[in-house]
Amino acid sequence: MHPRAISIDEYDYQLPDERIAKYPLPQRDDSKLLVYNSGKVSQDSFRRIHDHLPAKSLLVFNNSKVVECRMHLQKPTGGIIEVFALEPAATSGDMAAAMSTAGSITYKCLVGGAARWKPGQQLHKEIWHNGNKLSIFADLVSKVSDGFIIRFHWDPAHWRFVDVLHALGELPIPPYLNRDAEPIDDIRYQTIYARAEGSVAAPTAGLHFTTAVFAALEQAGVQKTFTTLHVGAGTFLPVKSTTMEGHDMHAEYLEATTVLLDELIDNKRIIPVGTTAMRTLETLYWMGVKANLNPDATMSMLEVTQWEPYDNAESNLPDKKEALLALKQWMLAHETTTLIARTSILIAPGYKFRICNGLVTNFHQPKSTLLLLVSALIGDNWHKVYDHALQNDFRFLSYGDSSLLLP
Repeated sequence: MHPRAISIDEYDYQLPDERIAKYPLPQRDDSKLLVYNSGKVSQDSFRRIHDHLPAKSLLVFNNSKVVECRMHLQKPTGGIIEVFALEPAATSGDMAAAMSTAGSITYKCLVGGAARWKPGQQLHKEIWHNGNKLSIFADLVSKVSDGFIIRFHWDPAHWRFVDVLHALGELPIPPYLNRDAEPIDDIRYQTIYARAEGSVAAPTAGLHFTTAVFAALEQAGVQKTFTTLHVGAGTFLPVKSTTMEGHDMHAEYLEATTVLLDELIDNKRIIPVGTTAMRTLETLYWMGVKANLNPDATMSMLEVTQWEPYDNAESNLPDKKEALLALKQWMLAHETTTLIARTSILIAPGYKFRICNGLVTNFHQPKSTLLLLVSALIGDNWHKVYDHALQNDFRFLSYGDSSLLLP
């Protein structure tokens, strides 16, 4: 069955509100770990995850960092409008370029109370930051199907956009926490290895890792490496259509280096930490397929859309090594060691994994594309995993406990 025909109602389960972790545990690695290995379910403490990983595994982490992209801006009449900066508009370059832009930028945003923002009104906010007055202004450019295009400009104009967000914005913790962001979230809603600024939500599978866990992994011979996918709000949007055919995956920016490609080629047991890392790795395979077929392809031609992995014929597809070598050769031919591209890949039941051999991930919302991804990896046994978690007091969603899934 093509994933377009999947009924999202088949991926529903009862999640009581009290099972949703509203706050992080005092220690990151105190979380529980559910281990699914070849159909068997067990549990342990997360700090002993090294005991359950196959020998010589390569863990791949998403090092994207959450930015303070939620702003409350004021109308000339005094009313407050919430603006949630999602991603750079088409004219503003990739995420890294957008974060470094000074003076002004055009951005796609969500707007709370948009009906109260009248045409021609300019929103603004100003604060004192480190002894300097910082002001930001917002003008509505246009409405698009999934948000609004807004032009921001600020004073002092030499500030980078990311610095403006740090000073004026708020951390966008998930709405299902049903609370405002608090100082603890500034620390705990980031992984300890977060570097590349641009996400609007944390790659939460990595929140459990500590320096002590990393040391234990190294001692056990488990390798690690990093990639980047800037998490967009679309990753977590609920599926509202009856079947997946009516659900559009939003594109997100990824970054990958030739060093990463070499590591993936040389390792046979690759386990991403989080669904975003998994989507990035599988995207790289399909980009390699395109580069193998057309070495002269442009960057936009390499980008992966939602249904491409299912619409491509199974015959004559290259293996992992051939695809990744073709992608590396494409990068070298284009004189770059860092690939920056967009992906809309949807991993759902029916998907054949090309790179990944397992997954470290938290427990996801009912009827979500993330639950579809888990089912793509372990099949209908996702019911067994989630039933065990519910019956054994596991904590769910972003600040919840973890699982290691090894099909």
